[in-house]
Amino acid sequence: MSARCCAPHHHPGDERFRRVLWIALLINAAMFAVEIVSGFGARSTSLLADAVDFLGDASNYAVSLFVLPLGLLWRARAAMLKAWSMALYGVVVLDYTAYNALHGVVPEHLTMGVVGMLALTANTAVAILLYRFRSGDSNMRSVWLCSRNDAIGNVAVMAAALGVFGTGTGWPDFVVAAVMAALALSASASVLAQARRELRELRQAAA
Repeated sequence: MSARCCAPHHHPGDERFRRVLWIALLINAAMFAVEIVSGFGARSTSLLADAVDFLGDASNYAVSLFVLPLGLLWRARAAMLKAWSMALYGVVVLDYTAYNALHGVVPEHLTMGVVGMLALTANTAVAILLYRFRSGDSNMRSVWLCSRNDAIGNVAVMAAALGVFGTGTGWPDFVVAAVMAALALSASASVLAQARRELRELRQAAA
């Protein structure tokens, strides 16, 4: 393998991207703490799913910060790791949703709505910061997709809160949690495909 494949690959946006990643990491860690407490308190599957997603994103941002100064090879490998973690998140959420649906859990809609709005504000801010990096390598793209999916998920959580209030059942909460899991699985497939393509191109260049 040639040295250029493993050498650090910097571009003018790296330092800006690093600063944005630190901000995103802190926001996601704080929101994980808020949502995990609120989710258990409100017995909301979608809030707990979103809390786990915040934790996963915080971890992903930390990984991205670690591999940012490394070569494209390691950045693509990190993107693959994050893609598999998104897939695992999707499967776990689906399993937990099925469990709550079978037990007829009805969440507390007011907490869902308020926390969902707070989470949307946080994720929208992060998405705006990351928007300029959405067309970068697979590592940057995975970060953007996580942020985009989170904002969509927050809107869905607030819609679920209205649904729970209107129907008096937990099914709107379960449906939203399932949709969030599907988004995670879809993003995972997209990032994994791009990372594999980048790895293949690097191997061809090194041959």
